[in-house]
Order: sequence, then C-alpha cells, then structure tokens
Amino acid sequence: MNREANRDSFSGYHPFISFGYFAVVIAFSMLFMHPVMQAIALFSAIAYSIMLKRNKAVKFNVLYMLPLLLAMAALNPLFNHAGVTILFYLKNGNPITLESILYGLASACMFVTVIVWFSCYNAVMTSDKFIYLFGRILPALSLTFSMALRLVPRYMNQIRIISNAQRSIGRDVTQGSLLARVRNGLTILSIMTTWALENAIETADSMKARGYGLPGRTSFSLYRFDRRDKTVLASMLVLIAAILYGWAIGENTMRYFPSMKAAEMKADSLAVYVAYFGLCMLPVITNAVEELKWKAIESRT
Repeated sequence: MNREANRDSFSGYHPFISFGYFAVVIAFSMLFMHPVMQAIALFSAIAYSIMLKRNKAVKFNVLYMLPLLLAMAALNPLFNHAGVTILFYLKNGNPITLESILYGLASACMFVTVIVWFSCYNAVMTSDKFIYLFGRILPALSLTFSMALRLVPRYMNQIRIISNAQRSIGRDVTQGSLLARVRNGLTILSIMTTWALENAIETADSMKARGYGLPGRTSFSLYRFDRRDKTVLASMLVLIAAILYGWAIGENTMRYFPSMKAAEMKADSLAVYVAYFGLCMLPVITNAVEELKWKAIESRT
C-alpha cells in the first residue's frame, strides 16, 4: 500500500470489499446516463481522488479531466445531429440540436467519471490485493493484469531514471543538435526496451521458482474478513439493492433521442438518488467517521 493510500481508511478494508466497490461504481457510472446520477458519480469520484492524492488529484482533474470533458462535449454535436430541438445550422447545413449537446455532455461526464474512478482504483487496489483475490482462480491472468496496471507508472519512472543518467553524460533528448537529440532519444528507448524485457524475464523466473500457479500452492496473507468488513458489505448490498430497484422501475433512466425524457421526480426517485450518493461517497464517509473516532480518542487522552 502506497504512502498516499495509507491516509485512507477505506484502503484498509478487505480486498473483496475494495474490488467489489470499484466494480459496482464503475459499472453504474457507465450504465446510468441520468444527469443527477452522473453528477453524483462525478462529484464522488473527484472527492475521493482528492482525498487519496491531495494536490496531485486537483492538478490531474483540472489540467486533464476538465479539458477532456469540455472537448468531448463540444465535439459530439459536430458529428451527431440527431434530436428534434434544432438550435441552429452549421455552414454545411448540418443542424446542431439541444439533444446532441446534452448527450455529448452526458457521454463526456461518464467517460471522465470512469477515468477518475480508475485512478482511485489504482491507488487502493494494489497488485498484491488483486493477486490475493484472483491468484488461485486465474493465476496467469491475475499476474498479467496486476503487472499491466502498474506498467505505465513504473515505466515512466524508469524512463526518468534513464534520462537523468544520459543527461549526466550529455546524451539527453534536450541536448545537442536535432539529429543528436533523435539519436539520444532512440538510445534511451533502446535501453528502456532492454530493461523491460529483462525485467519481464526476471519476474517470470521469480514467480516460477516460487511455484506460482501450481495446484495446492498456499500463500501467506494478512487479509482477514472481520466484523468491520461485514458491516460495510451489508451497507453496500442494501444501497445496491435500492439502486437496482430504482433502475427496474425506471427512476434513474434518461432518454436523449429523439427527444429528451426522464422519469417524473417522486419520493422513490429521491430515495434512489440518496442511495446512489451513499454508495458513491462510501469511502469518503468511511474516512470521515474514522477521523471523528480518532479525534474522540485523542480528546480523551
């Protein structure tokens, strides 16, 4: 568990809880296109990412996610001209409709929300947690998937190390003429490729020597499904059941084409929104409760 996730009490729950939570919220974020549901999911994902990564999350969301959301929302009406509410026409004669604009905004919101949820997933679900859950069921796939998740950050870090080493001898991509920079870049890429291949072979040999994937192999683990995990799991199941009930009766659905239509706001709708907010904000609420407990303990000492 990394240093940033150590401040997150939700990361201390059983891996089954963490994986199940992210699987559900990511699936719901892709499934529900209702504006209220999307706003809840996006707000919760950003709030949790900031709680996990602090300033890095703020920078990531403002510099990358916000422009991505606006760009995707703006591009959709240029290619999608469906909808009955025509606002104006382009010079080529294609109409810009209100439905296409709002659907583009909803699609962009869904896409950004899923990316932010995955950034939280990578901070909480470490490779040892994933292998603990799926190592016995799918040993090869779980190892490959856990390696793939840390592929980009690990390789970026190694590239920085190689670049710094090359810069010390005057062979960085920022030094020399254009031809020299290209040559230096190819050298760094070659070194990086060699390191990646050697690292893959060493990992495979190491796991094979440890008997990974063999029938009957046991492994040591500190994870225990205790009473706290059972309480959170029960809360999740209740909230998920309420959300699925709302989906079954059409309370959290939205139609964009040919015209927009949403379910009438009722008491059931509000209950579904509250349940969805509780589910998405579960890690934030958990951290807040733990913080209050710690402050209560400190006040008594």
